[in-house]
Amino acid sequence: MAGLLVVVGVLVLATGFGFWRWHTDGTVRDATGAVASPDVVSESAEMLTENQLGEPLGSQATFVQFSSAFCQPCRATRLVLADVTSAMPGVSHIEIDAESNLDLVRQFDVRRTPTMLLLDGDGAVRKRATGLMRKSDVVAALAQVV
Repeated sequence: MAGLLVVVGVLVLATGFGFWRWHTDGTVRDATGAVASPDVVSESAEMLTENQLGEPLGSQATFVQFSSAFCQPCRATRLVLADVTSAMPGVSHIEIDAESNLDLVRQFDVRRTPTMLLLDGDGAVRKRATGLMRKSDVVAALAQVV
């Protein structure tokens, strides 16, 4: 009987975790984790430069995507970001291989792929999301930054 209770408990916890992950996956948040006005850049906003990324920043905004080789959600996220950036002049998309750029992974506390950072035109990190992103969320986040 005790074994059955353990199995049921594990199933309930795993199901709860799955629903939580499904609900939060791809949600775009402020980079600081706090709710902030879209017009105000945090004093502590981290910056990324063209030298760190190896590619030029977009004049209005840049999506920086941390990916890994065997990550299926990374491929889908790449398509979503490419679709959004193709329709917006001045917005670029830079994909970074997480395995080859461990210094940036550590600097921005990337714990899973895909992780997306949205930079403003100056290179300040304004938004962050992990997991498969929905196009509507990406467009809404971009509208707040641009």
